[in-house]
Amino acid sequence: MSYDFSKLKTNIKETEEWLSRELAGVRTGRATPTLLDAVKPEVYGTRTALRELGSVSVEDARTLRIIPWDKSITKAIEKGITDVDLGVGVSTDDQGLRISFPELTSERRAQLTKLAGDKTEQAKVTLRSHRTDALKVLEAAEKAGGMGEDESARLKVEIQKFIDTGNEALLKILERKETEIAQ
Repeated sequence: MSYDFSKLKTNIKETEEWLSRELAGVRTGRATPTLLDAVKPEVYGTRTALRELGSVSVEDARTLRIIPWDKSITKAIEKGITDVDLGVGVSTDDQGLRISFPELTSERRAQLTKLAGDKTEQAKVTLRSHRTDALKVLEAAEKAGGMGEDESARLKVEIQKFIDTGNEALLKILERKETEIAQ
C-alpha cells in the first residue's frame, strides 16, 4: 500500500503561510499596509476591514496614508485604529488619515522578537499535530492489515522528513523577520 502524503504537504504549506501572515502583522521599523490588517472599524453597523473602506498607501518609511472612499467614515476609521492599540500616532486632515509609526526602541524590538518567536512556536506545535494525525492514519492502516511493519517504519521516517523540512522553513521565516526587526 502506498501512503498519500498530499494532505500532510498541504497542511505544512498552510502552516508556513499562516506564520508568514502572522509575522507580516508584527511591526518593524518600516511601515507597511499589512500592519493595519487587524484594524476593523465599525462602519455602517458592521466591522469592516480597512482595505475595504479606502486606499492604504506608504507615504514614507514610518508613515502610512489612508484615504477613505467615503469621507464621513474618517472618525470611525480613526477610532478603529486607536482601539487596536498599535502604538501609532493618528492625525486627520481634509484628505484622510496619516498614521505615524514611532522609532522602535531596543526594548520594543526585544518584545517584537519574542512575539515572533512565540508565533513560530505556535506554528511548530501545529506541525507536530499534523505529524500526529498522519501517524494515526498510518497506524490505522497498519492495524487493518494494509501494510507491513517495514513499510510502516519507512513511511514514518518519510513523514518525519516532511515535518523537519517544514520546521526548517518556519525557522527561515523567523530569521528573516528577526533581521527585519533588528534593522
